[in-house]
Amino acid sequence: MEKKTYKTIIESILFTMGNSVELSRIAAAVELSQEETKGLIMELAEEYDREDRGMRIIELEGAYQMCTSRNTYEYLIRIAKQPKKHVLTDVLLETLSIIAYKQPVTKAEIEKIRGVSCDHAVSKLVEYNLAIELGRLDAPGRPMLFGTTEEFLRSFGIHSLEELPEPNPLQIEEMKQEAETEVKI
Repeated sequence: MEKKTYKTIIESILFTMGNSVELSRIAAAVELSQEETKGLIMELAEEYDREDRGMRIIELEGAYQMCTSRNTYEYLIRIAKQPKKHVLTDVLLETLSIIAYKQPVTKAEIEKIRGVSCDHAVSKLVEYNLAIELGRLDAPGRPMLFGTTEEFLRSFGIHSLEELPEPNPLQIEEMKQEAETEVKI
């Protein structure tokens, strides 16, 4: 294999792993001695420095890590401060619709409807400010109650929960039959 190919592989390993990677692991992956591997890593690091690239390779107690150049921190901070557009997966949308129609609702009630754990989905919806903790149910264990937020209304272009579309009775019946079938399996 050519030297350039080895460097490409090492660069890919360091980029993909994100954290520091021990020299021995890199050497084993590229099937070279630790001396040869370290030489290639040092050459790659020097190329990054010489070309004033946005990435650097640093050594941390016998391990190597790819990181950003210090002269780019200001720009990284700017981009990190920009508002993020949240993507709602099918799981999040399904969980959000249950919360919207059944609120106030507990995680246990959501899980009963969905048939799977909803911890992650509810946490994401709270993080995105689409759902909120409304208080606790007066029952054993005092489970948390969830509902939708004003941000939910804004995001979906409605003024109140009364504007939510009425569920189609045929679809409700189909969902009930699907749920019953899943329970039997």
